Amino acid sequence: MLGRFASGITVVAALDESGGPVGLACQSFASLSLDPPLVLLCVGKNSSSWPKVERARRFGVSILAADQAATCAALGRKGADKFAGVDWERTGNDAVRINNALATVDCELYAVHEAGDHYVITARVLDLAAREDGSPLLYFRSDYATGVFT
Repeated sequence: MLGRFASGITVVAALDESGGPVGLACQSFASLSLDPPLVLLCVGKNSSSWPKVERARRFGVSILAADQAATCAALGRKGADKFAGVDWERTGNDAVRINNALATVDCELYAVHEAGDHYVITARVLDLAAREDGSPLLYFRSDYATGVFT
């Protein structure tokens, strides 16, 4: 039943100890607080990528555009080089930004809470950037969907 709730898709990514990108696709992301500026995301405890992002303490959240389903698929799979063929850059806050995303949020880890088989993560917003155009990549009924808004 919850698959009938459309959600946006993000990439949560950081730099590892060697300066390379690590990350994961995440559909559980929301704005949490304006004062202080906080966001919230949920990640499965079985994620092999989250511990690497958590160690970095700073990470980027890129809100994917409708034409970035391949990026989502790459970051959603298991494997060593998820970023092969993914267009990304390092931000001034030492976070990872997916180029051409609808919006990006540079974050610093604030708190991690256990919740069933997931972690609920809160992060302080360090910087925001957004495109003026584009439509979101959505996840709906176990498949990709797009939304067109004017």
